[in-house]
Amino acid sequence: MESIFKQAESIQKDIVNYRRYLHENAETGFSMEKSVSFISQRLKEFGYSPKPCGKAGVQVCVGKGGKVFLLRADIDGLPIREKTGLPFACTNGNMHACGHDMHAAMLLGAARILKENEAKLCGRVKLLFQPAEEILQGAKDCIEGGVLQNPKVDAAMTLHVLTGLELPTGSVVVSSAGVSAPAADYFSVSIKGKGCHGSTPWKGVDALSVAAYTLLALHQLPAREIALATPSVLTVGKLEGGKAGNVIAEEAVLQGTLRSFDEETRARIKKRIQELANSTAKAFHARAKISFEGGCPTLINDRELSVFVKESLQKLFKEDVFSSEDLKGNKEGGSEDFAYISQKVPSVALALCAGAPSKGYRYPLHNPKTIFDESVLYKGAAIYAHAAIEWLKEGAGTR
Repeated sequence: MESIFKQAESIQKDIVNYRRYLHENAETGFSMEKSVSFISQRLKEFGYSPKPCGKAGVQVCVGKGGKVFLLRADIDGLPIREKTGLPFACTNGNMHACGHDMHAAMLLGAARILKENEAKLCGRVKLLFQPAEEILQGAKDCIEGGVLQNPKVDAAMTLHVLTGLELPTGSVVVSSAGVSAPAADYFSVSIKGKGCHGSTPWKGVDALSVAAYTLLALHQLPAREIALATPSVLTVGKLEGGKAGNVIAEEAVLQGTLRSFDEETRARIKKRIQELANSTAKAFHARAKISFEGGCPTLINDRELSVFVKESLQKLFKEDVFSSEDLKGNKEGGSEDFAYISQKVPSVALALCAGAPSKGYRYPLHNPKTIFDESVLYKGAAIYAHAAIEWLKEGAGTR
């Protein structure tokens, strides 16, 4: 399979160009017109017939008959004003600060390689370019759009670039069996009180004060009610209330997010958020309205697929392949909507190290100064293509 690696290496400059166009024209959510057009045009040049998937996804399939392995790349950016100073920096107010431009470019490279090797495939590879990951809605939308059907997908893989880890650039981290990314829930608590003059607070119900007590109560949940064995993170990132300094606030709003690695714990905390918000408001003669707005489940990695992909990549890259179990103490709390796919078919998520802090890549994901090492792009394309080909040929796809 060394030839796949060589093929990827030979198109590195093209993959860099794909990435730079997508980076310079970053788009968000489901509004992906330029990105989708660019990706579709490249796929047509490779010999594919791209099909829409959901609101703004693109899918293609290569190979004939047999089982189907799905390769997924997210393609959306963030509403962040870029401050990298790169010559191809985005200037429209958006930014690929999470590396999705890297993912899309690498999957385009893999698509090109797979098409050139189509006759050798022992099954089919479906490629999904997915929007709206940052708002955790794209994967679900693509599933509803039929991406796991016609042909039916048997297993799936995704790849994410990372910075901030002191690992050699180009190192691959294969998620071990089980949950690698927590479930995410966004919640909002609206407090309704009674406004009055600031000089006579006893005549009103201070919604802002109730919101403050509610915030403190909510932050006690993971600290005092959840065991260490099932970690969770609850953050209230927004608190608004009041119109003037001498007026008792009639309304206040808290907005936050919950991350949990266990579905039972997730359900328990969501129930407690409602109980605490309602009881705190009632204690102060106010009313609370709680709503949960979007999110995604836990990302589950299939044991057999995880082991197979790791062993397969070790044959290609040797010492630069790790499992997430090898990186103790580096568990992250970021969610990933590939989780929806992992709940439907055996799946595995990989990470590709694209810059260590000691090498100058010191800004984390989602920072306006985040940069990535483009030298890993061809390697990502090779990983995508190699894993799919090997799974269809030698792994679960032949059983």
